[in-house]
Amino acid sequence: MDGYYRVDGKGYQPLHMAAGGSAKMPSHETVDAREHFVYQEGRAVYKHAVLNMTNAVKTIVKRNNLTKEDIAWVVPHQANINIEVSVAQRIGIEKDHIMINIDHMANTSGGTLPLCLWEYEPQLKKGDKLVFTAFGAGFTWGASYMIWGYDGAKEAAKEPAQFYKEGLMTREEWKKLRTKNEE
Repeated sequence: MDGYYRVDGKGYQPLHMAAGGSAKMPSHETVDAREHFVYQEGRAVYKHAVLNMTNAVKTIVKRNNLTKEDIAWVVPHQANINIEVSVAQRIGIEKDHIMINIDHMANTSGGTLPLCLWEYEPQLKKGDKLVFTAFGAGFTWGASYMIWGYDGAKEAAKEPAQFYKEGLMTREEWKKLRTKNEE
């Protein structure tokens, strides 16, 4: 395993939430002033996200002597499909090796990476090399490298997964629902 993480406070203005954290605790005033919504300057954020996520992945790849052929999956934060595709192109990874679910789940914020793993788990094999990458407010960004530890298809078949819908839903039910909604 390996990780590469960076923070640059100069990115506060283009992507931030004015209140709600420890620096400006929630209050009636901050709620009334609508300070609990994310503010984003789209072009600046896109440019920095693509550049920094790409550089973070390249750093991880170089430090671990990986080639693009070694990487089974890149798992990017699901903020914007154009960011994911641009990063994939810049690092030379084919789109079919990028976990993408933003097209049917939207940006689920901090849940994007675990949701991708849940959805793609049946395709993961013991020994697969995965590179995760994310970008967020402030600016913050980074990449992590891990080797998958078990046969995902075997594990995923054991029991249905609790999902965002009431009750239990199997992956097959999820795929049927997803296919139905895409028609």
